[in-house]
Amino acid sequence: MILLHDITDKPTGWIQLVKSLIRVVPLEHPMGPSVITLLLDDSPLPTKDSVLEVADMITHSIRRTPKRERNLCVILGCLAEKLAGPSSIAVLSDVTLGYLLGNLDEGIHPDVMLFSLIALEKFAQTSENKATIKRKLALYPENPLTRLERHIDSKEFILRQVGFCARWCLDNYFLIEGRKYSYEVADVSNVRVMLNTRDVSEYLKISSDGLEARCDAYSFESVRCTFQVNQGCWYYEVLIITPGVMQIGWATKDSNFLSHEGYGIGDDAYSIAFDGCRKLIWHNARSMPHDLHIWKGGSVLGCLLDLDAREVIFSLDGVEGGVLKQVFGSAKDGFFAAASFMSFQQCRFNFGSAPFAFPPKNRQFMSFNDHAELKDTDKIVLPRHLFLEQLRKLSVREDSCTLCFDMKATIRIEPCKHRGFCTVCAAQLQFCPMCRAEIVSTVQEVDPATTSSSPASEDGSEAT
Repeated sequence: MILLHDITDKPTGWIQLVKSLIRVVPLEHPMGPSVITLLLDDSPLPTKDSVLEVADMITHSIRRTPKRERNLCVILGCLAEKLAGPSSIAVLSDVTLGYLLGNLDEGIHPDVMLFSLIALEKFAQTSENKATIKRKLALYPENPLTRLERHIDSKEFILRQVGFCARWCLDNYFLIEGRKYSYEVADVSNVRVMLNTRDVSEYLKISSDGLEARCDAYSFESVRCTFQVNQGCWYYEVLIITPGVMQIGWATKDSNFLSHEGYGIGDDAYSIAFDGCRKLIWHNARSMPHDLHIWKGGSVLGCLLDLDAREVIFSLDGVEGGVLKQVFGSAKDGFFAAASFMSFQQCRFNFGSAPFAFPPKNRQFMSFNDHAELKDTDKIVLPRHLFLEQLRKLSVREDSCTLCFDMKATIRIEPCKHRGFCTVCAAQLQFCPMCRAEIVSTVQEVDPATTSSSPASEDGSEAT
């Protein structure tokens, strides 16, 4: 990686890397697009001329094959995410936009279609590009995204991803007047446990029914579910939609999500995860191999947690792996279903709102959905722009905790002496959020509102 960084520090080297990625990364490998993203993200920021040369490859430099066009679309999406303002606008020329929109036509290879959609979404993160794309889409007799959205439940898993991404774009970026948001029409009447939209890292996409998740960022995004278990035997299943790197399993509230550092479920002492792409079990950032087959689109992962027997068992398509006990050395109770996702990965959770495909046969177990409850208001998965709009409307007191904005900030951290935290949030911190210094102790500061401004003498008169 150091050598690659040195090569790509020069414009000619960076262009050579791009051409090599377009030509070499295979279409069928589950980690292909993720590898492109990681290599480009670790390379120096390209010059404007280099970026425009990549855009020029649309009409000149690549031989038309699904592999090469898929890889080019991944690269265009990476550039849209890395660049800001005028540079991003310059890349989205009429030729680039026409190419990406043309890839949404019927008959285009679904991998090319998918990564063209993702590139359009990332270009739309610049407001001027977003307006340009919306104007272009408005010229179509039928918006192509509404047609692609119909693939949302497709049995062909690449098309299912296309449907998910098209719906996400329609809800979050390219709104159509008169179209209802997907959360307004989602049937969640039988859903009592969801992925927790208040307990998720920044860039993970959650479906409108709260049961499907996808990551299209270069970071390692994580989420826990809404229901915590403390005793008994529990089971849930996950439909694998993409066959790449995901770490799926069990975590407690003590588990930390450090998405940009690559830490997720299974990377601390309070979680354990199954990785069916690399055939590994993860706990405390250490891995051990498992004997189950490599997962693919359509595989079903079973996750069993027996808190009474202190056992975790993962199964794949009904075949059980070995008994795992490592996590109980640090965590005894307070477990959640949880998962972390590498770039361009997606799966769907079943917490019991639908029949299980491969329920355990050798022990009694419970499903989350049979024992949990969710208020109707907690079942609403708002598009991100609506959620942020709601946050802006909230009235926050000046003395509110800087982390939860709910309780009063009365805690000072030692030895760095930073303030602004409530007792609940401070109890969950290991390092100061402001300076990253280790927390040795916390001090409960006196609330001025509960003490008089000057001491009173014994006869009741103010001291002088």
